[in-house]
Amino acid sequence: MSALKNLSLRALPFADAASDGLPLDQLLRLSLFQVSVGMASVMLLGTLNRVMIVELSVPAMIVAVMIALPVLIAPFRALLGFKSDNYRSSIGWKRVPYIWFGSLWQFGGLAVMPFALLVLGGDVVHDIPFAGQVLAALAFLMTGLGLHMTQTAGLALASDRASDETRPRVVALLYVMFLVGMGISALIIGGLLSNYSDLRLIRVVQGAAVIGVVLNLVALWKQEAVRPMSRDERAAPRPLFRDAWADYARGGQAGRLLACVFVGTMAFNMQDVLLEPYGGEILGLSVSATTLLTALWAAGALAGFAWAGRRLAAGSNAYRLAGAGILAGVWAFSLVIFAAPMQASALFYAGATLIGFGGGLFAVSTLTAAMTMPAQGVAGRGLALGAWGAAQATAAGVAIAMGGTLRDWIGALATSGAWGEALNSAATGYSFVYHAEIGLLFVTLVILGPLVRTSGPLTQAERPQPVGLADFPT
Repeated sequence: MSALKNLSLRALPFADAASDGLPLDQLLRLSLFQVSVGMASVMLLGTLNRVMIVELSVPAMIVAVMIALPVLIAPFRALLGFKSDNYRSSIGWKRVPYIWFGSLWQFGGLAVMPFALLVLGGDVVHDIPFAGQVLAALAFLMTGLGLHMTQTAGLALASDRASDETRPRVVALLYVMFLVGMGISALIIGGLLSNYSDLRLIRVVQGAAVIGVVLNLVALWKQEAVRPMSRDERAAPRPLFRDAWADYARGGQAGRLLACVFVGTMAFNMQDVLLEPYGGEILGLSVSATTLLTALWAAGALAGFAWAGRRLAAGSNAYRLAGAGILAGVWAFSLVIFAAPMQASALFYAGATLIGFGGGLFAVSTLTAAMTMPAQGVAGRGLALGAWGAAQATAAGVAIAMGGTLRDWIGALATSGAWGEALNSAATGYSFVYHAEIGLLFVTLVILGPLVRTSGPLTQAERPQPVGLADFPT
């Protein structure tokens, strides 16, 4: 029986993420907060997006603004992480209060969301100007604040409890649970809303709010040890955020690495809302054919993750692997650009797959370098996790908005004939964005260069370690 138990533990995915300080059963229970965050992300980015545009006939510009509002909270993730590092309570909790209040904000936003959307869509008669826009904006902001607060504090708690050896695998498990939460929630919510009605929308969204609170309660139950603090300890001066950030920056080239992640994330994400329209409008692909792009992109990202994990486990240099991901992105966008004049859908599919591969390789490699950068003084894990979450989420939101805006602006100028007959094509707007992404990738290489020079050889003679992530890719 002992041999069978050991065999099952070795065969169980992420069984090696457990440690004495964080047993596997507690780790799996703690990971439920990621399922809650994944469910809220599906509601914000997928379900409610489609409901507002199709069922409620809300203008697409207003929908885009509402979806982008939670991104406004992302820059504050570093501050939220720092506050959870230094929070003081009479029982000694640091992370649990932030997870709890994040859960309440998430619950409150989703609880009022359906009513706000019905007012926004005109289904509720009222005489208050802009009531729908204001209510919907508040609901999205509340949900975004709760999502970011819960995720930042939850990841910091998991990082606190994990050992140095298991921490990357713990965060990798949390990433997988986030994807699982998104996938399962998308299927369930999509099925429940297949026969849409206003009443069903209210039931589904508010049901998701309740389930999110329940999952978070189960996740954080007895996860953080009680360490009573005296009144003098609680009243002692707390470190300032600027001091903690200075300590983190002194531990290494944190600013350059953050800039690298920000610009690189923008380069890989400007195409997020353009690939499928590009395939349909320019290459004449059907809806089912363009839907395949998501699967190809995901397969490429998983391949990049796996290859990066294999190389990093063998001791390869994370910054050099990030550079390889950037070069793969240059090839990827070049293939997508040449697909239009050659009318070659095979090039387009290959480019989409390579975008996923390059983006996944870049993200995993730079994130592996994140928590390994030494910090000093009062800079804690919450600050590091929050800083990376802020950089990535903000860059992704800005890139998506810029991609759509540039495509419309440049496309309108080109098709008006202002730039001559050669550029009078609907493909010009898309091509401009893809060329801009290639330019941003080269800028990322310039930023990355000094980090590569000072980070050591390509492969270091270390004992191979199981693959994991240094931080959660938001």
